[in-house]
Amino acid sequence: MLKLRKWKSILLLLSLTLILTACNGGEEEGEGQASTGNGSTISISGSTSVGPLAEKLAAKYMENADVNIEINQIGSSAGITNAINGVSEIGMSSRNLESGEEEEVSPTIIAFDGIVVVTHANNKVKDLTMEEVKKIFTGEITNWKEVGGKDMEIVVVSREDGSGSRDAFQEIVDYSSGELVRSSIIASGNGNIKTTVATNEHAIGFISFEYIDDTISTININGVEPTAKNVIEEKYPLSRPFLFVHKDLSEESQAFIDFILSEAGQEIAAEAGAIPIIEE
Repeated sequence: MLKLRKWKSILLLLSLTLILTACNGGEEEGEGQASTGNGSTISISGSTSVGPLAEKLAAKYMENADVNIEINQIGSSAGITNAINGVSEIGMSSRNLESGEEEEVSPTIIAFDGIVVVTHANNKVKDLTMEEVKKIFTGEITNWKEVGGKDMEIVVVSREDGSGSRDAFQEIVDYSSGELVRSSIIASGNGNIKTTVATNEHAIGFISFEYIDDTISTININGVEPTAKNVIEEKYPLSRPFLFVHKDLSEESQAFIDFILSEAGQEIAAEAGAIPIIEE
């Protein structure tokens, strides 16, 4: 009887050992599978203007790709620096590369951003130079007759401070927030600027291309019409490229960029308000 109990105890101990071993082995295998299942990670950082578009593209891409895409919006210069130093595999930039940066990283244009100067539909001024635009928004030119229009005061309409569109417009036209004419009307969003300009014959503002309609009049800059074609051909000055900058790309990152440059990716860019590099 004692021998039987002894054998039962041994068998029970062996069974427990086998169960624990199987559990441990299964857990280790499961951890490895989880890591593989989560896929590789693509690290992207940079422009706060490119960031929202990159996030939309990444969200769509990750629906069918075994990859994680991490996006950190910290500004163009910081993103380029991260790409140069290997902190991020891809940097986002809403400006062209400067001397010194061009030797370190390569740019890929993923879309364009266009801004159009708009006035009231009855305003007969249809063309301004970039210098005239700057003088209007900084208060040096205050009457429409100074640029070939009616003898009436100019009312400047601008986006709120911190707006990506305002930052881009000021950067391209070359004036700072502190130089903006004090009497300007501040409107939140493209829609509000369009409405304000459409209902005020004195007004001038700026909006994204996608908001253009017949309720307002668009202004040619330096004789160049604000069209997507002229932006893509780099003729229209109030525009900028949306760039991914990088050194050596992993297969996963190259596949993501290939998706962005595809027809499907460029459709997402257009839906997000950017100008696609693929002409319709």
